Amino acid sequence: MPAPRFDHVVIYVEDQLDAAAETYAKLGFQLTERGHHTMGSSNNLAIFGTDYMELLGYEPANAAKAAGLWQMPVGLGGLVFKPGPDAGFRDALIERGVPAQPSREFSRPVDVPEGQRDAAFRVTHLDDSIAFNGRVFFCHHFTPELVWRKEWQDQPNGVTSIAEFVVVSGDPEKSAAPYRRLYGDAAFESLPGGVALNAGQGRLLILKPDAARQHLGDALPALPADGAEKMVGLVLRTSSLAKARAALEEGKVPFKAEGNRLLVAAPETFGLALGFVE
Repeated sequence: MPAPRFDHVVIYVEDQLDAAAETYAKLGFQLTERGHHTMGSSNNLAIFGTDYMELLGYEPANAAKAAGLWQMPVGLGGLVFKPGPDAGFRDALIERGVPAQPSREFSRPVDVPEGQRDAAFRVTHLDDSIAFNGRVFFCHHFTPELVWRKEWQDQPNGVTSIAEFVVVSGDPEKSAAPYRRLYGDAAFESLPGGVALNAGQGRLLILKPDAARQHLGDALPALPADGAEKMVGLVLRTSSLAKARAALEEGKVPFKAEGNRLLVAAPETFGLALGFVE
């Protein structure tokens, strides 16, 4: 099993891709042109160094085909890890007692200077029961050169990588248990009110509601009253907080400066707490 590393995160926006793209441009992101999957869904991406952020949804004309395709909550809906390269990766998950759905492959056309090519992927989703009430999956890129292109990685807000992906849970240790079976105890550390999975230059934080409020404050969306799991926060690393601040000010986006980070509240981001740190 490869060490945990984030591949990308998914913000699910249903049929509001145009509005979401406008919102995230105001937040200081350079987005790729709209991509269209062979399955009917569409996306815009913000490409970072070795990971990226995906605005995922569908165009209104494809609603009948794609509306129920991904079965994600609106807002922060998906956490995606890098898998092993071979097609037997799902078998490795099952061997560790982690339920996973059958892998599937798909593609989307990409226009690059040398012409149109197909970006191709293999995804393996974990079972819904262990996916934080969203989607957790692994994405193998057959054509990484069609995703991590230098001209797409220069973000006006200076973002270079995913720093934190925050999940709220009434029982963080229970929520983390399948991922301990995947990655081993050495990849984890205890936090006040929760647990963290260290994933290269990023961390998955699984926090009790009070700890999540302590960490992200008023920027959080509404939390489940019953202690259920929910993906609630995304903190991104920027090369310069000054660049991030300037981008937010230019986009006229309200934000809170708090120590060494900037926080943007859920109503401004399609339903998630969004943070920037150096």
